[in-house]
Amino acid sequence: MEYIDYYKVLGVDKSASTKEIKSAYRKLARKYHPDLNAGDKEAERKFKEINEANEVLSNEENRKKYDQYGKDWQHADDIERMRKQQAQSQSFGGSAEDFGGFGGYRSRGFEDGDDFSDFFHTMFGQGYTHQRQSTGKFKGRDFQAVLRLNLTDILTTQKQIIEVDGQKLRITIPAGVENGQTIKISGKGSPGKNGGPNGDLYIRFEIVNNTDLKRDGSNLYSNVKLDLYTALLGGEILLKTLNGQVKLKVQPETQNGTKVKLRGKGMPVYKEDGHFGDLIVTYEIVNPTHLTEKEKELFTQLKNLRN
Repeated sequence: MEYIDYYKVLGVDKSASTKEIKSAYRKLARKYHPDLNAGDKEAERKFKEINEANEVLSNEENRKKYDQYGKDWQHADDIERMRKQQAQSQSFGGSAEDFGGFGGYRSRGFEDGDDFSDFFHTMFGQGYTHQRQSTGKFKGRDFQAVLRLNLTDILTTQKQIIEVDGQKLRITIPAGVENGQTIKISGKGSPGKNGGPNGDLYIRFEIVNNTDLKRDGSNLYSNVKLDLYTALLGGEILLKTLNGQVKLKVQPETQNGTKVKLRGKGMPVYKEDGHFGDLIVTYEIVNPTHLTEKEKELFTQLKNLRN
């Protein structure tokens, strides 16, 4: 596996905070997104590389492994296990400490792109390599994929066929999945080595809001313009929801900024069949403009009556 400097990919320092990493990712993802670079293979490659870097560096545990082991970060647990075995073994005529300790191995830095098997071959000779090949079981590499959907695509649970690394997979997409949410499909990564388990597939969802509603979790929000007369006298308006139009009764003397909650008219709650969030409506009262002389006269009369 070729070493890729994920920090360089995102254009951040190794000391960058999680917030800085996410900010850099969002900026680059917008720049190289396939929708803005149709047919550009280099932009497509860059977009995949950016997503891979973000998947590793935005996860605290994965980032720690990557900082220590570089391109072999996915085998960190196996490496630690082999280190412990070697530290206890005398089969090569001495302990690990006789060769400078595994602190020396760490200082070589897998982050510099050294190959794990090449390193131990250099330190312990061909005998170790043969033993590792015959006994060491390594999990296959995990795959990362991004699936882009519209908000209206996730109102119900659906099945979809995707292609990852040349293989077609039929997956179930739960209703109400969140933007940026990642799901794991076990065993659908690359094959393991020496009888080890297959890697896993991680699918991250990009949910595009193709509606006029604002989403926050399972709740939806809408700002509705209300004319002055309906606000003062009351009445009914038609309101567009994700499931069609509904009639909404406006109370007399409704004030600007008044909020109304429509229960169950929001998004489906993730993995809770039959449960939905709410739709919260905020009224924005619009004053009339371009008044005629007659209208001005009438409003003046109203003003005098109020005073």
